[in-house]
Amino acid sequence: MIAQQVFKANDIRGLVAGEHPEWDLDGARAIGAAFAAAFELDGREFVLGRDMRAGGRELSLAFAEGAMAQGASVVDVGLASTDGLWFASGHTHLPGVQFTASHNPAAYNGVKFCLPDAAPITPELMARITELSYIELPDAPVRGRYRTADLLDAYAAHLHSLVDLSGMSRLKVVVDAGNGMAGYTTPAVLGPLNVEVIGLFTELDGSFPNHPPNPLEPENLVDAARAVRDQGADLALVFDGDADRCFLIDEHGDVVSPSVVTALIARAELAREPGATIVVNTITSRAVGEVVAAAGGRLAVSRVGHTRMKAVMAEHNAIFGGEHSAHYYFRDFWGADTGMLAGLHVLALLGRSGRTMSELAADLPQYAASGEINSTVADPVAAMTEVAEAFEGRGDVSWVDGLLVSGVDWWLSVRESNTEPLLRLNVEARDAGTVARLRDEALAIIRKDR
Repeated sequence: MIAQQVFKANDIRGLVAGEHPEWDLDGARAIGAAFAAAFELDGREFVLGRDMRAGGRELSLAFAEGAMAQGASVVDVGLASTDGLWFASGHTHLPGVQFTASHNPAAYNGVKFCLPDAAPITPELMARITELSYIELPDAPVRGRYRTADLLDAYAAHLHSLVDLSGMSRLKVVVDAGNGMAGYTTPAVLGPLNVEVIGLFTELDGSFPNHPPNPLEPENLVDAARAVRDQGADLALVFDGDADRCFLIDEHGDVVSPSVVTALIARAELAREPGATIVVNTITSRAVGEVVAAAGGRLAVSRVGHTRMKAVMAEHNAIFGGEHSAHYYFRDFWGADTGMLAGLHVLALLGRSGRTMSELAADLPQYAASGEINSTVADPVAAMTEVAEAFEGRGDVSWVDGLLVSGVDWWLSVRESNTEPLLRLNVEARDAGTVARLRDEALAIIRKDR
């Protein structure tokens, strides 16, 4: 069983528990067969990973059964963060599949796909998987094989090779894994470094008993902020469920904007390769563009989403990219996103700076921001159109990724979520008063009765 709504723009995500599940083991088996057929994997291998969600092992094995029936052979790396699966794909030069629902609630599971070397799949390929999932495909003449591989140590070694970790003073770091996959990867990655790790919720538990695995929501950062203050830590790293995103909290317990992290890493990468390209999206702070320009780099803009960001990274041979959702992309990591590598870069910068995290952030251009505000809207297109009409003549209007209105010293973005039935509002300006005024005006339109 597979409900049509589980197929998203870039991946698969839907309910697998509760009164009305949207897909099940038979559905996973059908998707596995469709994947193998769409990727033309008869006689070829792919790598398969999964996060710690309940039922993930059973779903991934059902998927493997479907793929093997189509002649594909499986290299099962078992438990893996999503960036661990991207590593497995790059390390083996094979297509990859990761079972995860990222930051969604516990009742969800999903599937992310990549081409060899962690390259993004195309919309056409995603559409082909969707189509074939509803067709009973004949078995291949020769069934594929199944083997396992443990790549955790190789993953950690590769991350260490990409960052200059020498000369760091000892740091005290809180790591909030949110009962997700960072609890599995942190010991291997941070354990060998000059870092005292204070772990929060590092036990793998797909029911998420402590807080939901979505660090975009401020209430899910409270525990880490409190731990930083109580322990006198230098900073905190807070990961989402599949550990491909990493949020930072400074020594005061204040959240560091992902745009600040993007700017800091971009400046460091441009020092290593002057003139290189940095990729951002439409809701990244203008501060990043100012930092990139000052460092002599070039800026490219992508629509939101890991598949689109990876495609733009490849198109421009970009050295680094950052999204305001705390996805960070590195050319040396096959252009893919990895929260743990971003965390290592910040640790290296902080450990050699002789300064605090808040001082590093204060050196950058300063803007006020609303943060991402979500609204459930029956007709998203109508809501965005009405906002555009209300702001007509007050700024440049773009529809590259939802609605973007750009004023002289402010911008406002309204766009549909790629993964949830939500409309997302972001506002940035030079001062908090302007942010509040623009935010309230847009929300009044978005949330009014239609």
